[in-house]
Amino acid sequence: MPALVGVILAGGRATRMGGGDKGLRLIAGRPLLTHVIDRLAPQVGAMVLSGNGPHETYAQFGLPVVADSPPLQAGPLAGMLAGLDWAAAQGSSTMVSVAVDTPFFPRDLVARLQAAAGPGGVAIAATRHGQAVRRHPTFGLWPVALRDDLRRALAGGARKLGDWAAQHEPGLAIFDSDGPDPFFNINTPEDLALAEQRATSRP
Repeated sequence: MPALVGVILAGGRATRMGGGDKGLRLIAGRPLLTHVIDRLAPQVGAMVLSGNGPHETYAQFGLPVVADSPPLQAGPLAGMLAGLDWAAAQGSSTMVSVAVDTPFFPRDLVARLQAAAGPGGVAIAATRHGQAVRRHPTFGLWPVALRDDLRRALAGGARKLGDWAAQHEPGLAIFDSDGPDPFFNINTPEDLALAEQRATSRP
């Protein structure tokens, strides 16, 4: 198994989209999850999907699927732990996380995260607009050795990925963005329409 693997976090309930599995919504005629897979696959050695729907729902994508680790409904942290446990079982040392609802993330994300890694090997993505820097902790580089620390944090009530990441001195992979936000994420039907427009207008 490759030392570096990727997890696609797809465990959200998509309440603002009217429910259902957000990753199956179509953009430019293809499921959102397909767009994310196509971006991540060239950057990692293997991928796993962290999703809470029936596993057969995702069979068409050809990826292993893991459900959230307990406690359930703990947000992306639970999906992260499921991914880290899977990576550890495969013998991998490092995992990259991405979100299923962000189809335009950078094609050099992983290389930039690796270059920015902090002293403990953690890095998260950020965008810079002028002087403002916005962090995107769901897009991060994580040593698999942190999984027991994350398990303890979840048991202690942690729910915010950014707060947990901050405890591990993350480096910042900063992407300057004067145009469309590369980490634009889809939460509403209006966002889906914007993503469709963006996807179909790109060369």
